[in-house]
Amino acid sequence: MIEPRLRDTDSGDLQDVTALYADEVLHGTATFELDPPDEAEMAKRVAAVRALDLPWLTAEIDGRFAGYAYLSPFRLRPAYRYCVELSVYVTPEARGRGVGRALMQALIERGRAMGLRHLIGAIGDSANAGSIALHRACGFREAGVWRETGWKFDRWIDVVLMQLDLTPDGRPPQSDGLRL
Repeated sequence: MIEPRLRDTDSGDLQDVTALYADEVLHGTATFELDPPDEAEMAKRVAAVRALDLPWLTAEIDGRFAGYAYLSPFRLRPAYRYCVELSVYVTPEARGRGVGRALMQALIERGRAMGLRHLIGAIGDSANAGSIALHRACGFREAGVWRETGWKFDRWIDVVLMQLDLTPDGRPPQSDGLRL
C-alpha cells in the first residue's frame, strides 16, 4: 500500500476540497448540510480553523488529491478550549487505502502536541460502520448517540459521538488551549 503524503492545505487545494465536500453534502451523511458551499465559503472555513492555530491537512496519493481533515472547536465557550472536533473526508477512489487513518493519526498527534484534552468525532449516521471502525482503530471510544437528530434524504439520521482522551490521566492542562 502506498503511504499517503500529508501536508497543510493551501489555496491550490480549495477546488478539490470544495468538490469532495459538495459530493458528501449531496450524496452522503457525514455532514448534515443540504446545500454545498462554494469555494469562497470553503476558503473562509479553512481561514477560520487556521485563525485558531488548528490544522487543516490535505492527503495526496501519487501526487493526486485524496482527502482532507481538520480540527475545529467543539463548542465556542472558553471552558471547552481543550476539546476539539475532528473531521475527515476521503475521496471515493482513495477509500480503503489508509488515507483516513493517516489523516486521523496526524491530527491526533497535532492535538496532543497542542496540549488538548479530547478529540471528538461526530459521525453522521450510526450505519456508517467504516467511519466508526476507523475511529475505534485510532483509539476513540463511543461517548453516546444523538438519535434521529438530522433529517436528510427523507429519513432521520443519528449522530454517533466518539471521543479520544489525549490525557487520560486527567492531569491539569499543560497549555492555554484554544484562544476562544
